[in-house]
Amino acid sequence: MSHLVAPSILAANFNRLEEDIAMVNASQADWLHVDVMDGVFVPNISFGQPVVKAMAATCQKVVDIHLMITQPERFIEQFAEFSPGYLSFHIEATHHAHRVCQQIKACGIKAGVALNPHTPVTQLYDILEDVDLVVLMSVNPGFGGQKFIYRTLEKITTLKEEIISRNLDTLIEIDGGVGLHNAEKILEAGANVLVAGSSVFKSENPTETIERLKNTGIGKLQF
Repeated sequence: MSHLVAPSILAANFNRLEEDIAMVNASQADWLHVDVMDGVFVPNISFGQPVVKAMAATCQKVVDIHLMITQPERFIEQFAEFSPGYLSFHIEATHHAHRVCQQIKACGIKAGVALNPHTPVTQLYDILEDVDLVVLMSVNPGFGGQKFIYRTLEKITTLKEEIISRNLDTLIEIDGGVGLHNAEKILEAGANVLVAGSSVFKSENPTETIERLKNTGIGKLQF
């Protein structure tokens, strides 16, 4: 399959969210990535349920909700009501990762698990069969515009090998510092989904940037 591009709305202009989502709708983007932050698990606060509900209603792409919150099990059903394609939580934020995966799937939503930069991919091996998406954070979560941590490339390769060895179709999503300067290396390492925030919304032509990200490595990569 070709790789997927998921612009991160966290980097958009909050004074014109509807306009920016309309741009994503009209672009070659595959998903819209939505970061939900509680100010506890990460040192920032982003969108609450009413704002996410409004964005999901406006978005015509797959909505990819990333919960950067403590005890995500408290809010799974509420965010599932917005019919996202994927709902991801952090393995570091709960003591019961397997239970949360099942909780998400019971809502009819595909389950994702996110890992912070310092967390080895081996920590999710026990639940890998229960996961549809792995989100590897390639920056420390909480703020956009950070530089990509290149150690992430090794984590992608290791995780990809494990997924292939188990004959799974789990997607690998990379979130943080992704742009035209490193997209090809990320895809070559084995990633499937590129989350791009500042590199899209801060560019002079976001639609063109999405197109270029979508066409990066086309014809070279097989998944």
